Amino acid sequence: MLIATTHKNTDFDGLASVIAATLLYPGCVGVVPKMTNKNVEQFLSTHKTAFNLILPHEVPHDEVKKLIVVDTNQWQRLDRLEKLAGRNDLEIDLWDHHMMGSGDIKSSWSCREQIGSTVTLLVREMQRRGMTLNPLDSTVMLIGLYEDTGHLSYPSTTGEDARAAAYLLENRADLNVAAFFLNPPYEENQKEILFEMMKETEKVTINGYTIGFNCIGLDKKVTDLASIVNMYRKIVNVDALFVIFTSDNRNTIIGRSGTEKIHIGAALAGLGGGGHAGAGSATVKTSAMSAQQIKEHIVVGLTADKTESIRISDIMSFPVISVPPATPMRDVQNLMAKKKIRGIMVMEDDTIHGIIVLWDLKRVKKEEHWDSPVKAFMSRNIITIEPGVSPSIAAGLMIENDVGYLPVVENNKVIGIVTRTDILTYYYDLLPE
Repeated sequence: MLIATTHKNTDFDGLASVIAATLLYPGCVGVVPKMTNKNVEQFLSTHKTAFNLILPHEVPHDEVKKLIVVDTNQWQRLDRLEKLAGRNDLEIDLWDHHMMGSGDIKSSWSCREQIGSTVTLLVREMQRRGMTLNPLDSTVMLIGLYEDTGHLSYPSTTGEDARAAAYLLENRADLNVAAFFLNPPYEENQKEILFEMMKETEKVTINGYTIGFNCIGLDKKVTDLASIVNMYRKIVNVDALFVIFTSDNRNTIIGRSGTEKIHIGAALAGLGGGGHAGAGSATVKTSAMSAQQIKEHIVVGLTADKTESIRISDIMSFPVISVPPATPMRDVQNLMAKKKIRGIMVMEDDTIHGIIVLWDLKRVKKEEHWDSPVKAFMSRNIITIEPGVSPSIAAGLMIENDVGYLPVVENNKVIGIVTRTDILTYYYDLLPE
């Protein structure tokens, strides 16, 4: 059995990505968590039977051979699939656009990129295959894409997100239906929270940007708090807004940003949360940190955050030294010594096969192995990066993937390489004037 699922408190990007996965993977069944956002719940109440979807308690765990996870990379965020976490025989594909924060799902294959919406990644594959979608599938995916990019207005939005939206509109996505579910009428308790936030917002200036903070006590459950925070940021006219909702024994922090210089996901990563540039959230027990301590933590992090104008293209090394896969390890060792470098790309006809680093040479135990081809010792798990990405994103990729080298790729060609040393040099202000 093949299933696709996403995180609890499912938003439209998560739901749409699950539905997209059922279209991309023949025979795939979508598993939607029991807890979903209010507008997703309303959509499913009238549309669920139109898709191949089941609930978590309906999954026969022993029959699952492959799992597709979308819009998250953490087991704890999945709904009642703990029995699959310890399976060594389970094949896992991962699709996610959240690059900040660590995840514990070890996938067999993954597509993770810094982009506005997970839907965009799946739509890319649909376009590659030349797929034609029906209006309903196109509409739900457009809703997911629009919701996570703020109608293509969030700083994390990319050109590819806009092109994905165009593809969905060409496949007859219905903007009237999208508008209805993206702008649901507010309930009375949601209005009360909005009015409470309007009474008092603390504003601080950090690195030239105005940041708003609110602390709201909740005595009952209020749905879709994220939408309220998003609306209020625009009303109060701040560059970024963090609202701390306190209820029972936990603090829920929701952040929204209107500028790429303030990365919400990065700001909340230190609190165990995450997200992307424009939006993110975290949950902290009240016994661990008070609302005031949380605010101070965020302020300190934002104050210390260096506004990055430098891009990877400014600090990468080039040209890239490479060898073909059949090169003997002895020649690789000599080349490293001659060029005084610690890593060499393994390439053929502009295609990346792997990378060999100084540490890998320690795996050569026998003299005859020095005549073995480099492809026998190289690392094949290659994470690439684009030249326009910031050093902070590169650092996050290195930490999450436990790699020290990132090939820099533009137009499907390797134009440079950035190393852990390059990143450290940048952050310690050792760049030449």
